[in-house]
Amino acid sequence: MALIVQRPLGTADVTPAEIHKWYTVEQVSRNTARTFGFREIRFPTFENTDLFLRSVGETTDVVQKEMYTVMAKESKFTLRPEGTAGTIRAVMQNGMLNDALPQKVFYLTSCFRHEKPQAGRLREFHQFGAEMLGSASPAADAEMISMAHTLLETLGLKNIELNINSIGCPVCRAKYHTALKEYFSEKKSELCETCHSRLEKNPMRILDCKSPICSGIAKDAPLILDFLCEECSDHFEQLKGLLDAMKISYRVNPKIVRGLDYYTKTVFEFITTDIGAQGTVLAGGRYDGLVEQLGGAHTPALGFAAGLERLILTMEKQGASFMEQSKCDLYIAPMGSAAVKEAARLAGLARAEGFTAEYDLMNKSVKAQMKYANKLGAAFVIVLGDSELENKSAKLKNMETGEETEISLGDSFAEDFSIHVITTRIANEDDGSLLKI
Repeated sequence: MALIVQRPLGTADVTPAEIHKWYTVEQVSRNTARTFGFREIRFPTFENTDLFLRSVGETTDVVQKEMYTVMAKESKFTLRPEGTAGTIRAVMQNGMLNDALPQKVFYLTSCFRHEKPQAGRLREFHQFGAEMLGSASPAADAEMISMAHTLLETLGLKNIELNINSIGCPVCRAKYHTALKEYFSEKKSELCETCHSRLEKNPMRILDCKSPICSGIAKDAPLILDFLCEECSDHFEQLKGLLDAMKISYRVNPKIVRGLDYYTKTVFEFITTDIGAQGTVLAGGRYDGLVEQLGGAHTPALGFAAGLERLILTMEKQGASFMEQSKCDLYIAPMGSAAVKEAARLAGLARAEGFTAEYDLMNKSVKAQMKYANKLGAAFVIVLGDSELENKSAKLKNMETGEETEISLGDSFAEDFSIHVITTRIANEDDGSLLKI
């Protein structure tokens, strides 16, 4: 039978066979963030559109081409295209900037952008992001990069190159904008239509244009590093010194400008060549003017985000390890209605001890049940018939070794099963594969 309605283009299903990969990335992300003192924050899926116009920037591709915006009566809402703006809005609105600084938060969330779907880039995608508010120190930049570096190393990723740059502050960037306007004005007729407006409003956006023609022209454009003011230059030099002290390798890449308007000074990307042209697996930087731009007092801030789909894709390409899939610890195969009742009782006892326990719900034959137990990856199986019910004991079969052990079906069943599992692990020098994700 053909499915009448299918999922929208640019979205993906995560089936039970794949969910352990997501659990791996999510758990490592949470644990890494917590070791660096970050706390989790959650915010709405949609925000007032004005939030993104003010923060992301009206001349960006995100705002001009990619946002999902709807009218609800007289209000205009947008599905979040990224996580930073919503995080900063939530931090400000909930008075968190009145608490001790720096404020350090992280999130795991879905985002939405209308763009051409490709490997590792979907219209609905998921991000792990972290934001720090309150510190203007280069040490904060190094700390964020260190956290990102730790995350990628813990996930087992290899061949990842850290690229860093400084895009200056409003003072030195004004001079840079003048130089860019002079450069691109001479080639204005060759630029795409979108870059014509960027030339007047924000010429740095031309450097980030996806058009091959504009990208080719931008290759010889002036570099921001040649226009940094003394403060921004000193900030960047201190950052490099801190990364050297941390033994975190990096490459200065003056071509990194970031695609969103709120960035200032430090920007960085962790790049791989293992997932094709779209090789950035994590990116971030400093955005000292964003809080003020949204109506708050001047508050230095910085952060990064990593796409979960890209992290998983890179891990798959590189053969990195994922957590084991959750499997059934105990399958009980009953024969007859009385045995089903007993199976339900025993499964409840096992579950109360934290084990995954299942029993037949389809009135299958014992042979069919054993096949099903194998498909579940059940570690142990018990077959319940009249004799087992009468004797109040049964054979507990280790499905890996085939070994069978007598086990009581009384009130001590769950405790006896726990002891047997632990004993089996020790005997086999098990690595804890029965533990759940």
